[in-house]
Amino acid sequence: MVKRLGGWDAVLLYNETPNLHQHTLKVAVIDASDCEGFGFDRFRQTLARRLHLLEPLRYQLVEIPGRFHRAMWLENCDVDLDYHVRRMTISPPGGRRELDAAIGEVAGTPLDRSRPLWEFHFVEGMADNRFAIIGKVHHALADGVASANLLARGTDLPNAPQSERDDYRADPIPSDAQLIRYAMRNHVDHLKELPRLVWDTAKGVRRVRRKSTSTPGLARNFHPPATFLNHVVSPGRTFASATLELDDVKATGKHLGVTINDMVLAISTGALRTLLLKYDGHADEPLLCGVPMSIDTSPERISGNALGTVLVSLPTHVSDPLEWVRLSRIGAMIGKENTALLGPELVSRWASYAPPALTEWMFRRIAISDSPNRLINVPVSNVPGPQQPARIDGAPIEEFLSVGPLTFGVGVNITVWSYVGKLNISVLADDATFDDPHEVTRAMVDAFAHIRQAAGLPAEMTP
Repeated sequence: MVKRLGGWDAVLLYNETPNLHQHTLKVAVIDASDCEGFGFDRFRQTLARRLHLLEPLRYQLVEIPGRFHRAMWLENCDVDLDYHVRRMTISPPGGRRELDAAIGEVAGTPLDRSRPLWEFHFVEGMADNRFAIIGKVHHALADGVASANLLARGTDLPNAPQSERDDYRADPIPSDAQLIRYAMRNHVDHLKELPRLVWDTAKGVRRVRRKSTSTPGLARNFHPPATFLNHVVSPGRTFASATLELDDVKATGKHLGVTINDMVLAISTGALRTLLLKYDGHADEPLLCGVPMSIDTSPERISGNALGTVLVSLPTHVSDPLEWVRLSRIGAMIGKENTALLGPELVSRWASYAPPALTEWMFRRIAISDSPNRLINVPVSNVPGPQQPARIDGAPIEEFLSVGPLTFGVGVNITVWSYVGKLNISVLADDATFDDPHEVTRAMVDAFAHIRQAAGLPAEMTP
């Protein structure tokens, strides 16, 4: 069986360049202190028995002859676990810093498109009988919501599918003639849909223009200021992580009358202001932030991208922590309203019409262009992860980390992923933007403490 890549999925393939890898990282930290015998071999065996539940890990990219249409997924291919499941050892003492360095190393190499687009790296050498699994999955396979649902299938979550078997049937690759016929039929359907898409686009643009007003203190869409964050991205990758207690963030948000997502944006604002002052010497303009928004949050969806992007102003030009919260909330509300008025699926629908070869060539030119970024200064994602404790082959997972890829002209990605009472902050950066990516995570923890103190709450947080 084959199926066509969605428009957004295909664009995530086209915009992959030698300096902009388009894989996401999902990291599980496992406490095996009470699980005798847990290790690489048992993990590999468990994955083999559950591979039939993890359909996207069996997808193989199939290009259309002549590349005159989007590629397809062969839905059941042979998977060589000796290639896809790897083991690595981190240096002593095997703590957070050493794991972060290993994650950055894994992030810095692209996936091989001649194989299914994923790798699992089993990390040994951690302190206190802990292990980590670094999952590297191409963004074309799954967005954040689909990845969370896919993880649930592979772990021992309550009520998750747990049936196991050792084999499944691989599908034959379609002939060139079949692929061309599929593509022609799909092109005909697209031509039929085009008038409706043009009409919906015109309506959406009119709605945004009628509603659009200039709000003092907020960044203007498509006018991000020049900052040290925005430059031609280097190929190397660095990674840093930190954790906040979810209850602390919830309590602070409740006290201030805002959501967890508003708090994440406000914390990011405070951190980025600190970094702008250090690296640029000033922070006198708001930044423009791209916030991924899930269009399909179905718990059954385990593949594909159902994403829109909300453009949000981050008030890095103000020093008052309570203003970080207030203006971030206003920016998020305006951004969501603009996205709803335009149509959250509009960009994804247009992406279906992008010609593969031309689009890929255009993205390669943009990736090495030193012209200033005209879309966003920084992406910030907040993805609700599992809130029930999970296990892998009986060993408890004590921490989940997740981070998305870097984009054109932006040297950092901030992703927050919650798991069982923790708010886990992950920062992926190139190796040219920061002296140390842990500057970002430290600045985020400090920004949260400043917000709590300004709100009259204890600056000290749960350890």
